[in-house]
Amino acid sequence: MLSRRFFLKSAGVAAASFGAVPSFLLRTAYAQNPAGASGKDRPILIAIFQRGAADGISMVVPFGDPNYAVLRPQIGIPSPQQGSAETALDLDGFFGLHPALGSLKPIYDSGHLAMVHAVGSPDNSRSHFDAQDYMESGAPGNKSISDGWLNRYMQADPRAKGTSPFRAIALSSNMPRSLLGVAPALAMTKIQDFDVRGNGRGGSSGDLYAAFESMWHNETFDAIKMLKDANPTRFQPENGAVYPNQPFSQSLQQIAQIIKADVGLEVAFADLSGWDTHANQGAATGQLSQRLREFGDGISALYRDLGDRMRNVVVLTMTEFGRAMKQNGSGGTDHGHASALFVAGGPIKGGKVYGKWPGLAQDKLFEGRDLALTTDFRDVFSEILTKHLHTADVSKIFPGYKPGQTLGIL
Repeated sequence: MLSRRFFLKSAGVAAASFGAVPSFLLRTAYAQNPAGASGKDRPILIAIFQRGAADGISMVVPFGDPNYAVLRPQIGIPSPQQGSAETALDLDGFFGLHPALGSLKPIYDSGHLAMVHAVGSPDNSRSHFDAQDYMESGAPGNKSISDGWLNRYMQADPRAKGTSPFRAIALSSNMPRSLLGVAPALAMTKIQDFDVRGNGRGGSSGDLYAAFESMWHNETFDAIKMLKDANPTRFQPENGAVYPNQPFSQSLQQIAQIIKADVGLEVAFADLSGWDTHANQGAATGQLSQRLREFGDGISALYRDLGDRMRNVVVLTMTEFGRAMKQNGSGGTDHGHASALFVAGGPIKGGKVYGKWPGLAQDKLFEGRDLALTTDFRDVFSEILTKHLHTADVSKIFPGYKPGQTLGIL
């Protein structure tokens, strides 16, 4: 007899993982109406985590602040007035996009991309592990919370019963903290790997199916069949979209394919690591710019690929904290406090940088070294939950949180 632990470890539920337990396997209503409402009418959220603390000051450059160039003489991004390929892309006369994010500028100009600056967690931890955990749990400073904010959204939403097993998907080898919890969620690295298959050590695929079926439920195989019948991989990029041949962009392409397959997706998650730029950060070129180009070009391709489907899609980016304002002796930046995030999609009132700018004068910096926080990340997340996903009570999503400012992003 195969033990459950051995089977799951070695026999290959290929890159498919579940939250605490595969609770969706106990649900059967989706078999009668797998996709629920038509994908044309269903609001969808795509959450993207920039792991490693992305430098919001370089992503959305405050070239209009007189202290900016003084604080960053080597790694600062020149103002648009200097008129070269290495200058910031003017957004509103005060803020500019990093030139490596140029592919996002048309979305901003069309009114469907916005940024929120000086945003982040009110907890002042500079630990990557703690800060990511607090943001994904939606409970800054509270280590007692076990599930993620997106999972609690799914638990609280009345549409939770009778929904598709593909309601929440992470394109990741592991379930992200944001989706951990009792509500159904799936993690997969590749759509085509969502299957049960042998590992070449004996035993037929039929034997493996029988072993897996005896341990769980037939609904697992209904889900596999459902995805195979929908065959998301047949959907090729549209509208001239070209996804970079990089893991992050390929994850976004697969999210677009799942959306087009109309299998009931409501929440998708992807992440991109490599933002911890302690050394050799660079300015318009260099280590950070390469990561920003991958980030921007991937989102731009997704936006173009989905076309008019973006009218019901919101893309939300986040990072655990920002970087220190002053460059360090290694040509990089150390862990900071507030950063910037991006929101894009048809419902977004874009073409604007939101949030109160705290200023970069020495007496305005947090602890004398970091961009000060003026917007709690939960204010942004809550607005998306209430106005896009129609959540009635965000207090169930963010324990202990009292709604603050309304930004008007949607």
